[in-house]
Amino acid sequence: MSLKFNTIDDFSVNNQTVIVRVDINSPVDPNSGLILDDTRMQLHAETLKELSNKGAKTVLLAHQSRPGKKDFTTLEQHSHVLSKILDLPVSYVDDIFGSAARDKISQMKPGDILLLENVRFYSEEVLNREAHLQADTHLVHKLSPLADIFINDAFATAHRSQPSLVGFAFELPSGAGRLMEKELKILYGALDNVQKPCVYVLGGVKVDDSIMVMENVLENGSADYILTTGLVANIFLLASGADIGVCNNDFIENKGYNKFVEIAKKLITRFEDKILFPVDVAICEDGKRVDVVSDQIPNLPIYDIGMETIKLYAQHIRRARTIFANGPAGVFENPEFSIGTDDILNAIASSQGFSIIGGGHLAAAAVQMGFSSDMDHISSGGGACISLLGGEELPVVKVLQEVAGKK
Repeated sequence: MSLKFNTIDDFSVNNQTVIVRVDINSPVDPNSGLILDDTRMQLHAETLKELSNKGAKTVLLAHQSRPGKKDFTTLEQHSHVLSKILDLPVSYVDDIFGSAARDKISQMKPGDILLLENVRFYSEEVLNREAHLQADTHLVHKLSPLADIFINDAFATAHRSQPSLVGFAFELPSGAGRLMEKELKILYGALDNVQKPCVYVLGGVKVDDSIMVMENVLENGSADYILTTGLVANIFLLASGADIGVCNNDFIENKGYNKFVEIAKKLITRFEDKILFPVDVAICEDGKRVDVVSDQIPNLPIYDIGMETIKLYAQHIRRARTIFANGPAGVFENPEFSIGTDDILNAIASSQGFSIIGGGHLAAAAVQMGFSSDMDHISSGGGACISLLGGEELPVVKVLQEVAGKK
């Protein structure tokens, strides 16, 4: 797919007010309220430093969590963390588009950076609608007249159609920030030039995402092998006729994933030689790891793929020239059951193939286990990355392409 979109290079930003949508949604300690990880903020540093150095008046739009969750909070602390990362002052105002926010924006000087309040405090932001409808919102109407340019750097939320993500592009000259630019060029470039053999390693607990990707890449012929791990593997084991134990059956049912068992059966029938599922698994028995073959699984929870499966998967990974991986192989937070995730990541890191790791838990595991520097690309967005791999058109990307060339 040929992509054409504006970037920061297409604009003169000196003394211009630039609204920048970032994704600095971060894990927050429920007890202390402190931010536990600033990775996402670090990823935006290149864009924000460049705009400040070029004399832009940078207004940041961002969200933290969503209504009803414990970490749904203000962005005041985020401004302090951003200041340290950028080594630049980042002001904060506890307002989104009211008079306090608008006054602050009008008083900005070249090089200033201002973070507005959590955009999801406003009800319009959490409604997914067609992109052009998001321009007709209070957020866009109130802030657009104060700005000259809109830059979208929030790849991690590129799969959503919300006012702060797509609405401004219909009112202001718009383009991609450096993080967005990098993600789109690498991911679409890899999809357009898949080197064979191509292996997908799909795991974790978000089965719907993995099934979507699996259906797409098997149908279009881009995948040579799908290696299943995590809950995805359990569903395929069940679909293949294996007895995975009542407790594991119940877990699948309680997650509402029974419908995917039938889909898995159909995929196995059509693409049997391309879909691999574990020949053995690691169960949790009295808190300890016990590896058992897949046709002799007792009624105990499956927490990881087994050692023979790890060896089999590693062989396919090391022969691959393109590797896409998403989701951990098991409960990697527990050292007893981190072996599958660790060894899969090690195989990817030591392979000669071009490797892309989806965001989310597998990206966190890659960093935690020391493999991040050996991966060709670790995506900043789990949901956006997996949606893209699943063949979905990302609303933010669509809008960026539609307005390309408009300055």
